[in-house]
Amino acid sequence: MGIIISPSILTADFSDLRSELDRIASADFVHVDVMDGHFVPNLTIGPMVVESIVRKGPLPVDAHLMIEDPDRWAPQYADMGCASVTFHAEAVTAPVKLAREIRSLGARAAIALSPATDIAPYVDLLPEFDMVLLMTVEPGLGGQKFLEVVLPKIRRTREAVKASGLDIHVQIDGGVTIETIERASEAGANVFVAGSAVYNAENAAAEIATLRGLAEKSHAH
Repeated sequence: MGIIISPSILTADFSDLRSELDRIASADFVHVDVMDGHFVPNLTIGPMVVESIVRKGPLPVDAHLMIEDPDRWAPQYADMGCASVTFHAEAVTAPVKLAREIRSLGARAAIALSPATDIAPYVDLLPEFDMVLLMTVEPGLGGQKFLEVVLPKIRRTREAVKASGLDIHVQIDGGVTIETIERASEAGANVFVAGSAVYNAENAAAEIATLRGLAEKSHAH
């Protein structure tokens, strides 16, 4: 399973979003954080802006919905053409039903777990998902420090995926930098969301290449 880099635009300059998207064109996906100010304290963008990114951006969209009532709202992000739609375990009412609806609309379905949420209750549901997102910071704000305490959960999740025999990605989001990506990759993550590390770099493409190289080296071991 290959390494995937999905930079978050949370710290991008939204006044010049097209140029900011072009800066990360060498990545695999663009990670778009949708926050409603209720499930998390921050408020970001909604469907209209995401749909514009889908239509005009250079990369497939990896939509991360940090919102209340994803059962109601998540399908529209799949319907508008997002390649992957992630909803939070802590907010969803019927995760299997929602994942199946997202898949039926042509998108990959993913479930996200906040740092304190255990993977164990979701192991039997793994066949319903294409990806599991493990938050390595508390959801809602960019620029937080990587939580080392999540590493054992990454390992448990990768072990569960291996035991299932399924092709399921393990994504991490939060505090991903050149100092942390190797440990996360060694633990079993293969999809990495890096926001501040990429957008604060002088050369975003070079930072993406460095992150990819470090993750691939560690993953191989």
